[in-house]
Amino acid sequence: MATITSDGPRWIGIPARVFAMTFLLTLLSFAVALLLSIMGTVVYSQMKHVAPNLQFAYRHIAFPFAVTVGAIVLVLMLSMEIRNYRQRKTLEGIERVS
Repeated sequence: MATITSDGPRWIGIPARVFAMTFLLTLLSFAVALLLSIMGTVVYSQMKHVAPNLQFAYRHIAFPFAVTVGAIVLVLMLSMEIRNYRQRKTLEGIERVS
């Protein structure tokens, strides 16, 4: 019977995965919020017959939304990765014993 050896879970990959996913999800949320806020600003400007102020969409809607989502994603991803690391470490210890 062949035995499978594993080196065990490595904690060094946790920050890389957390920051990569945080960056990608923050960028995605900024893009979606910017698209929706620009569309809303254009619709508002057409209804009020004024020039659209796109700086408002960037500064006051999309950027704060992306920062908020980025902070939430950072905390959630960090907790999920730490929980996953601990679970893998425990399972590896159980596998080693049996």
